[in-house]
Amino acid sequence: MTKTMTFAMLHFTVAFSVAYVITGSWVVGGAVALVEPAINTVAYHFHELGWKRLERRAVH
Repeated sequence: MTKTMTFAMLHFTVAFSVAYVITGSWVVGGAVALVEPAINTVAYHFHELGWKRLERRAVH
């Protein structure tokens, strides 16, 4: 769980930093840092489902 939490903090920091550098806004940086990782987590879930489906097809 520690590894997951440290990665989440890294992801938050990168998302905030990129948005802040591009926009110069602390508010936009914070919003992106909160929203982007959440959306990315959902996208990753569906990405994994797709890969599992492909792997099942390859076995049969």
